[in-house]
Amino acid sequence: MALLALCLAGFVIQLDVTIVNVALPTIQHELQVAPGSLEWIISGYALGLAALIPLMGALGDRLGHRPVLLAGLVVFGLCSAGAALASSPATLVGARIGQGVGGADILALTLAVLTDTHPPEQRGHAIGWWAAIGGIGFGAGPIVGGLLLSAFGWSTIFWVNLPIIVVTGTLILLTVPRAATTSESRPLDVPGVVLASVGLASVTFGLITATDVPWNPSRTLLPLIGGGLILIAFVQWQRRATDPLVPKAVRSNSAFIGACFIYFTSYLAFSGTLYYVTLMFQNLLGWSALHTGLSWLLMNAPFLVAAQMAGKLSQRFTPRAIVTTGCTAGALGVAALSTLTPTTPFAVAGIGYLVAGVGFGLLVPGITHAAMRDVSAPVAGAASAVLNSSRQLGTAVGLALVGAIGAGVTHHTWVASRYGHAHSAPGTIATGNLHAIPAQLQGTARRAFETGYHVALGICVASLLFAVWLSLHAFKQPTACPEAAQVKELSL
Repeated sequence: MALLALCLAGFVIQLDVTIVNVALPTIQHELQVAPGSLEWIISGYALGLAALIPLMGALGDRLGHRPVLLAGLVVFGLCSAGAALASSPATLVGARIGQGVGGADILALTLAVLTDTHPPEQRGHAIGWWAAIGGIGFGAGPIVGGLLLSAFGWSTIFWVNLPIIVVTGTLILLTVPRAATTSESRPLDVPGVVLASVGLASVTFGLITATDVPWNPSRTLLPLIGGGLILIAFVQWQRRATDPLVPKAVRSNSAFIGACFIYFTSYLAFSGTLYYVTLMFQNLLGWSALHTGLSWLLMNAPFLVAAQMAGKLSQRFTPRAIVTTGCTAGALGVAALSTLTPTTPFAVAGIGYLVAGVGFGLLVPGITHAAMRDVSAPVAGAASAVLNSSRQLGTAVGLALVGAIGAGVTHHTWVASRYGHAHSAPGTIATGNLHAIPAQLQGTARRAFETGYHVALGICVASLLFAVWLSLHAFKQPTACPEAAQVKELSL
């Protein structure tokens, strides 16, 4: 039951990443939301998540993982109600940022509580469930959102969080023991918290705005460069601080650091792939959000099965083998999706979905298990926070970098075409929305988008292949699993 509670916590956070997307047109109409504010209904949540994960992990290690996790659930639930009751765009954006704050707490500490409540030999199985249910939440967002909007108003996409939060909080209170705080009552690394939070917030802000105004000096480049410099200062401070925000036991764990980089590169590919495949189906082919979401079941189902297999396989195979296999399968699946055109049979996309689902179903719990298996309970909150921060940054970079490169290639292809000099390309071509394009130019516009699509997903494939290389090097000397060691001893 404790594992069920932690899975539900991960589920609701991932659900809220995607469920809001399908309601944006309705929200824009009913609240009279300007385009810039509409973007921040999505981005405010991501910003709150990314900026405060390190602080929440540190607080959990000092105050106890269970009470801080429960506080995050309360904040998330209250802000969900605030979002549902919002009567103005500013109120809704503020509530979404508050949801991100609560979500940062939950993301930072679910793995820490899982570490507290499961011995090492059971963690692979538990992490498999945690990853699978969280992944289902991400994929279920468009489906659940589409069903709710077809019968009720947009506020229901936020009200649906409350029963999940109540059940999750009750189960945690009943089944998760009150974990002791760390044996050393270390002071909070305030400079480290400030540097990490401001740096992550600045980089995330720059990446978010890059999807709207690519590489604008004031809104994109300045936050990115400034945030990067602040994060470099944070790394330097952690080496000199007496009580660093990220303990030395975490920083010196090479397998953990490697897992963070693999998480970053794999989620860069994952978010970029879903972004462009969604544009292909919804904008270019005219699918509804519900139709697109239902197609994701072909990826969610094998993701669930593979994530459960990863938990069991971790008892027989090394993390290196599981993660490398997952990254390879993910690259093959994304490569199949990269070949799509408006005339390609859906069977090709189905195969890509299935193979990618198996790949990500293996690599996500495999990475998490490799990162957390040797982490001691007193620093589990900090480790979980760093790991989830790498995932959040990978997602933001994937949406911004892959989106910007794909849009740039689309624009260049359009300009180089026979119509490019005579007709300026509306920005919507980069997203596959061709409604504003004259009928005689739509074929050229479609081919320009397809070129950008293929290049963008090619980058995602390359990112996953780089993750394969990282896995082979980060886990060079894998530790034999206990069962394998026992079999070897008996055979001798």
